[in-house]
This record gives sequence, C-alpha cells and structure tokens, in this order.
Amino acid sequence: MAILTFIGHSTFTLQTDDGTRLVIDPFLADNPVTEVTAEDLDADFILLTHGHHDHVADAIPLARRTGATIIASYEIGSYMEQQHGFSVSPQHIGGGVNYPFGYVKMTPALHGGKLDLPGGEKFTTVPGGFLINLSGGQRFYHAGDTGLSIDMQLLKGKVDVAVLPIGDRFTMGPKDAVTAVEFIEPSVVIPCHYDTWPPIEQDATAFVAAVGDRADVEVMEPGAVFEF
Repeated sequence: MAILTFIGHSTFTLQTDDGTRLVIDPFLADNPVTEVTAEDLDADFILLTHGHHDHVADAIPLARRTGATIIASYEIGSYMEQQHGFSVSPQHIGGGVNYPFGYVKMTPALHGGKLDLPGGEKFTTVPGGFLINLSGGQRFYHAGDTGLSIDMQLLKGKVDVAVLPIGDRFTMGPKDAVTAVEFIEPSVVIPCHYDTWPPIEQDATAFVAAVGDRADVEVMEPGAVFEF
C-alpha cells in the first residue's frame, strides 16, 4: 500500500510499499496552508517538477538534512549538484529512470521555467510532471503546474491516481482539469494548486460535481492521507 500525504499547495509526500520516502515539490516555510517544515519531513528522494519558488523553496534545507537524492530536470539537477553538492538524478521530458522504488518518467507541462533559487538564473529549465510506476504496481501521476495539453491523452490507461492543478490563472482551471480527466481516465483524481492564496481560490465541491462519474475525486485538506 502506497501512502500519499498532502502537505499543501502542490507539495506531497509518498511512501512506497517498501518504505521509500518521496517528497514532491517541497514548499513549506512560506506556505500559508501548512505548518510542516523541512525539519519535520524525512526523504530518500526529492522530486521537483520545476523551479518556481512555490515548488522548490525548501528543497535545499530538506536535501541538506536528509541526504536525499534530487530527481529533477537536467538544469535543476546541475544547479543542485554544482552549487550545493547534492546527490542528483537528472531527467528530462519524455525520459525515464528505474529506481529501487519504481520507474519515473518526466512528462510535459505547459508552464514557466525560471529557477527561483540563489544563483539559479543560468539554470532556467522547462517545467514537467512525473509519471511514477511504483514497484508495487500502483501508477501515480503528478502533473506539476500545467495548462491543459493534448499530450495528456498519451497517459490514457496508464494512471491510477492523478494529481492535477485546478487553481486557474497560473495553471489549468477546473473546467480544463475535467477535460484532463477525460484525456487520462485515472481511477482517482486529486486536485491541488488552489486555495493557497486568493487569486487561485476555487470551489472543490463544484469540481467534484463537474468530474462526475469520470473518476473518483479525493479532495485532500493539508495533512490528509490517501492510501492506494
């Protein structure tokens, strides 16, 4: 059984069947919807979808304390290795790597690529998402920050649990996220990247109704746990 915990915004932890601990897009100290800090989390791997502050802000203190390997685009990986000496496993869009816990493929995302970390200007990269096929058989997709993309149709039949942004303004809004569900056909969809600040406030109940019978919608409050 994999254990997914929603920290808040787009930050999740995922503990696999074998006990491997993944942290996705650690945004903690400046995150207004969580009291979790980098000191509170353990990690074997840190996955970064892109370089914006609200996805990487606590990657450095978390990696420094835990010694976790950072999985990210080549450019972000290069920054983490060259500037901080962290263990990295670089990937890029369309490429995958086998890890002890499963296979991780980096998927396209339509968004910006600035790296909001000190000295990170020259490491600007493209954003992405992660399709994770766990060794226990579960198939998990974190879309990262993205608009709706026709490429999502390529994920049809390959995802059990999909994490999709619904906040609008900077990512897909609820209507496009419903279309993404139609493209992907996951068993379960979990909305994220909404209600963190007023500009991305959304009605999660309305999103559940809009998805209808296309998938089960798991609306997770910060701190909530979902097992699959």
